[in-house]
Amino acid sequence: MTDQPVSTETLARRRDPEARPQQILDAAFHEFGERGLAGARLDDIAKRAGVAKGTIYLYFPNKEALFREMVRSTIVDAISSAEARRDGWGPEDTAESLLRQLGAGWWAFLRTERVHTLNRLVMAELRQFPDLVTFYADEVIARGRRLVAAIIERGIARGEFRPLDAMAAARMYSAIWMSHANWAAMPDLHATPGSDEHVLHEMLDFYLSALRPTAP
Repeated sequence: MTDQPVSTETLARRRDPEARPQQILDAAFHEFGERGLAGARLDDIAKRAGVAKGTIYLYFPNKEALFREMVRSTIVDAISSAEARRDGWGPEDTAESLLRQLGAGWWAFLRTERVHTLNRLVMAELRQFPDLVTFYADEVIARGRRLVAAIIERGIARGEFRPLDAMAAARMYSAIWMSHANWAAMPDLHATPGSDEHVLHEMLDFYLSALRPTAP
């Protein structure tokens, strides 16, 4: 089999040192997705990225550093953006509207191929890498739950939601969104009731109903 021709754009990126970290990350997503975190090799990542193996070490000392940057450039960046928007919440922003905005954005994000790849790696392999477990727990899980809990606390203070443990409610939020994202990625195993939009509506309706004050 002959090699596929290399595009002019790819050649230009290979010559551009500033593009190399992203080339390497793109290749890592493919290799980790196909072979797993333990099974992927830096040699294959370098080959897919079109760089020498030594070039990877200029930016990432090992696979664990690559994984961290994969997480930072996707999930952590998304959480950071949501945290930045928190500073702009105004009196007119109800807790329900904020949860709806966050829920819609997070659902669309969870349905992307790259985030699905990361979730599979986390569920299947992360326990083999204790340092990565600590990193992911601190930078993704804890920060995400604090963000949701802050919205819920706002809703409790404004009387929109019933008094409850905000961190526990944030954990329930994460469980609903993550489990549905995993199920939606395996339609042969978990039949979904409709489109992504329909599933989002169901999740928000169920979750917000659990938060609202009960009728006297």
